[in-house]
Amino acid sequence: MSDASPTEHFEHVEHARHAAHSGDSFLALVSMTIAILAVLAASVGSLETIETAATINAKNDAVLLQNKATDTWNFFQAKSIKKNMYQIAAGLGSGPTDTFKSQAKRYGTDQKELQKKGQSLEHQTEAKLFESEHHEHRHHVLTVSVTLLHVAIAIATLAIIMRGARWPWYSALALGCAGLIGAVVAYF
Repeated sequence: MSDASPTEHFEHVEHARHAAHSGDSFLALVSMTIAILAVLAASVGSLETIETAATINAKNDAVLLQNKATDTWNFFQAKSIKKNMYQIAAGLGSGPTDTFKSQAKRYGTDQKELQKKGQSLEHQTEAKLFESEHHEHRHHVLTVSVTLLHVAIAIATLAIIMRGARWPWYSALALGCAGLIGAVVAYF
């Protein structure tokens, strides 16, 4: 997420306002560039925040699914123990053997269903973890992109402060393009 001050853009706007009143068309162009870069930085910063939230949500979903899978596997183990107890009881030949066998069969059937459910939940967990890694990667790329855009704004401001020096503006355009390209690449 961006660490920029919420009032940082006011300083840049102030420089741009002074440049616009100077009557120099290049400084007016630099001022418009700063405004465009500020809008891009704010937009990319918002996308970065969205990706951060998506990362956290996907990881939370993965944890919840893993908990459900763990509960399912615990239930599977309980059914396995009961099935084995009924099989042992049926093998001893004392008591209602047919009842013991049918109970063992029922618990065996329950086990198969629980095994399928547990495996499904584990696959869903893995999918959510992959999704969170995907969002986290986007977040990192967007962090670099928004940083480049903020640096571009600061460097473009130098063109105003230096009364029309061209090199800061060209540098700002290059950095701004790099930041914008990075933001686009984050989604491919």
